[in-house]
Amino acid sequence: MSNVVIEPLTPDLIRSAFPLIREALPNLDLPGWLRFVRQTKAVRNAEKAGVMIARRSGRPYPCGLFCYHVDRDLARGRVLIAEHFVAIDLLEPAVVLAALVGELDSLGARLGCNAVRSLVHGTASEISGGLAKAGHTQAGTLLFKALMA
Repeated sequence: MSNVVIEPLTPDLIRSAFPLIREALPNLDLPGWLRFVRQTKAVRNAEKAGVMIARRSGRPYPCGLFCYHVDRDLARGRVLIAEHFVAIDLLEPAVVLAALVGELDSLGARLGCNAVRSLVHGTASEISGGLAKAGHTQAGTLLFKALMA
């Protein structure tokens, strides 16, 4: 049995979670993170967007997270979109990742979603592997192009 607790990011842990999100997004600065969290919280509840964190039981600081939002898909209806997965643990990062991935199904069901779409940015093969172990399959190819401002 895992001693990893998965819960929504609370205001008192926003700054503590910043080093974690920097693992996924190294160029993100603290004001950008605070702005993102404020915008997701502006929804008033976690029905449309948020951040889920992982922490070890009895430990106050997060050791993993993912960001999510709910979107409408033409074929699937409500879909939970999850991205920016981070799982950091000195001894068992796979346990933290498994707990985060396990939360996707529960969160999707609580939010009335018909599917989960997980975005793995870059070459994070350990994240892809953890998702595959939980039954996630490749559903297509996501292409990206940055636009000059």
